Parts: sequence; structure tokens; C-alpha cells
Amino acid sequence: MKKLNWDLYLITEEKLSAGRSTLEVVREAVDGGVDVIQLREKNLPLRERFRLGQEIKKITEQTDIDFIVNDRVDLALALDADGVHLGQSDLPLIEARRILGEDKIIGISGHTFKEIELAERDGADYLGVGAVFSTDSKQVDSSKDGIGPAGITKISEKSNLPIIAIGGLNKDNCCQVIESGADTISVISAITKAANISEETKIFKDRIISAKRGAIKNGIN
Repeated sequence: MKKLNWDLYLITEEKLSAGRSTLEVVREAVDGGVDVIQLREKNLPLRERFRLGQEIKKITEQTDIDFIVNDRVDLALALDADGVHLGQSDLPLIEARRILGEDKIIGISGHTFKEIELAERDGADYLGVGAVFSTDSKQVDSSKDGIGPAGITKISEKSNLPIIAIGGLNKDNCCQVIESGADTISVISAITKAANISEETKIFKDRIISAKRGAIKNGIN
């Protein structure tokens, strides 16, 4: 398992970016100190996602920010991204690892204890967990929607993998989720819709770091 020192994880979605391009959002979030960018943009044709990914990679490779591709192992490979995030219906993790190799980061969404057990056995580097709170940014199965901070705590107690929390998170509720056992906060619209993305990212990250310090002090993480 790779050590991922991530606090804030941005998932791109241009249709939720208040009229701005994804590249504008990424540049401002990078200026604000985001730790990882995930190329999502499921509505774009694959070729357009590839071209967008090339531009995002140019930005992230000039920093120590990681670049992750959603769902598509082939796209992650073509872009020489830092890794891929898989859902439960994507290519099996063990096959993704065989294709991408040991150096790439592979995260996977997991909700049940069986999924978590398989993620650990097959070599995932992190676990995506949510939706923590109800969200309009993506469609979530009703059984997985709104698991709350208590759901994060249950999963973190069962898994040794870093927990990336997602779903309905913002700068006002992120501390509670970190204190419940999450390692990283993942967001879409809380940043992409912000009036000042760079400033919002800085505030978000400062709150997460403060919550982590408090959680460590209290023996939670």
C-alpha cells in the first residue's frame, strides 16, 4: 500500500463548474493547494477526455499533485496518469494492477465489508467511501446514500486502507468526517461551484489539516 498524504481530493465535472472550464477550475484549485485531481467528466467522449487529461497532466506534473483518472484503466495508461479510481462495475482491481503495475495508485469505491475485504486482498491503495451525505453531484444508489459520519467510522474500523470520503461534503462538515475516521475529503461542487475557487480550496484544506491534528491528539486517527 502506498502512503498517500492527501487532504483534499478534487473530482472534475465541468457541468457543475458555474460556467467555467474544467481547466480553469483545476488551475485555481491547484493554486489553492489541492492534493489530487481526478478526471471524471463522464459525459465527454473518450477522445475529448483524453485531450483534457493531457492538459490536466501538464498542470499537475509541474507540482507534486497527483493525477487520477476515473473508471478507465486504458485512459489512465494512455495519459501516464498517477493512477485510476475504479467503481465496483469497472475492470476488476486485480486486472487493473496487472496492467498498470505496482507503481500506479489504484483506488476503489467500497461500501460493504466484502468489498472492503476484496479491495485489501487485491492491493488497492485507498478506499472511496460514500455518499457520506446526500448529494446531487452524482447518482448514488439509495442503499449507499447518506451513510453519515457513523458509516465512515464503521468502515475505518474494518479497513487498514486510507479512507477517501465523498458525497455532500463541504468546508462546514468536513471536520466532522475527518474526526470520524476519514483520511481525505473528496469533493466536486463544493469547489467547482465556489465563487473564488483558490480561496475556497485554501479554507477547505486548512480546516481538514486542523481536524487531522485534533483527531491525532485525541487518538482517533
